[in-house]
Amino acid sequence: MTAPQSTIAQALAQAARRLSLRPDSEPGIEAAILLCHLLDKPRTHLMAWPDKLLTLQEQKRFEQLLTRRIAGEPVAYITGHREFWSLDLEVSPATLIPRPETELLVERALELTPQDTPWLIADLGTGSGAIALAVASERPHSRVIATDRSKEALEVATRNARNLHINNVEFRHGAWCNALPPGLLLNLILSNPPYVAEGDTHLGRGDLPWEPSAALASGSDGLMDIRIIASEAPKHLAPGGALLVEHGFEQGEAVRNILENIGFSKTETLFDLEHRERLSEGFLKH
Repeated sequence: MTAPQSTIAQALAQAARRLSLRPDSEPGIEAAILLCHLLDKPRTHLMAWPDKLLTLQEQKRFEQLLTRRIAGEPVAYITGHREFWSLDLEVSPATLIPRPETELLVERALELTPQDTPWLIADLGTGSGAIALAVASERPHSRVIATDRSKEALEVATRNARNLHINNVEFRHGAWCNALPPGLLLNLILSNPPYVAEGDTHLGRGDLPWEPSAALASGSDGLMDIRIIASEAPKHLAPGGALLVEHGFEQGEAVRNILENIGFSKTETLFDLEHRERLSEGFLKH
């Protein structure tokens, strides 16, 4: 027996009920995102045409998308897109999914970077290119060098730059500062490196099991990569240059200590909108 056709409103309501059984889900939002992706229509289309019938083929394909999401696959990987800093970014299982709290790193970088002065900036471990492209889009006079040790991630980031017509970003393959051009002194180094301790139970929750583990976990205390970046950064920074790193909500003091022990001054930890430690910075002495 052929299943009856559903209206857009009916399909969304049924999908939201099923998605609500998943912990930490946003059922209504996720159902709408998946249906908009399927129909290749904006959210306003769903609101304007709630009584429009879906074809049986559309219903079948919507069911396939829901099955993937109910199985735990992140919405961003299902659709292949995620918005960050109002930029529509391609994402894939080779990249982390950009998160809203990382926009604090962009905000702070823009506070430090002059509008009309051509600064040199690096984004280490760029993934989808989210941080590098957001900064470059706001500071077109600056040059941003985006590095990653994953060739697959760099391919995604390069496509994002091309699709967004952002031309002041250079992509380089390699681990952390090793990928930077030798002899080039930067004004600013940014990074959202792995900072979860290996074996942490959080790695088994939410979207994390689907994301690249090498971009999440970093040694027994989660700080191994931050130590590497902090130790390498000074020889790539101009006098007065700054290093900004995102980290976990209980790692601020530890990261400040790492920076200070290496010789950075004016260290500070910044808090995100939920008043959690999110970002620490340090400056080279002039």
